[in-house]
Amino acid sequence: MLTPDNREFEQPLNIVIDDVTIGDLLGFLGDHKEKPLVFSYDGRAVKPGYHVTEVKAGAFSALDCGANPESWTEVFIQLWDVEEGERTHMPAGKFVAIIRKVTEHVSLDMDARLTFEVSDGIAPIQLYQAFTPSIVNGEVHVDLSPRPASCKPRDRWVAEQARSESSCCGPAAGEGQQPCCGR
Repeated sequence: MLTPDNREFEQPLNIVIDDVTIGDLLGFLGDHKEKPLVFSYDGRAVKPGYHVTEVKAGAFSALDCGANPESWTEVFIQLWDVEEGERTHMPAGKFVAIIRKVTEHVSLDMDARLTFEVSDGIAPIQLYQAFTPSIVNGEVHVDLSPRPASCKPRDRWVAEQARSESSCCGPAAGEGQQPCCGR
């Protein structure tokens, strides 16, 4: 793949398109309050006794590697992945109640980028992005994936390339339709 400055990247860019916001997550969970909420990361589910140990919000301003100003809001939810006694995974409604309690003291932008900080209390905290929740066997499952570093100018360029490729090609040519970009 070539970039605007014609340098080839060794690895393809993996653009995440279903990275959910805090508002998306709360909206989904609100419809499933009684169901157990199970987060999964690194190929396994959090232990049934997990805790939400901290919720924090931030507004960030930065300059990216292309000297472009960037600004965004982000909500961080810290999960302590521990098992305590005979506990089960917390109901989705309890998680929603925790976040609603936070909003009494901390302003949360419901459109903010959502990042989970996960640790078992021994290993260092790792950062994860959340994907769209789903219902699996009567439980709400939220898959977490490591949040990778990225080059925002390259991300924007690749996204633009994907949009331009998908916008020029419609249905197969025939009956008065345009051919697909010379392909």
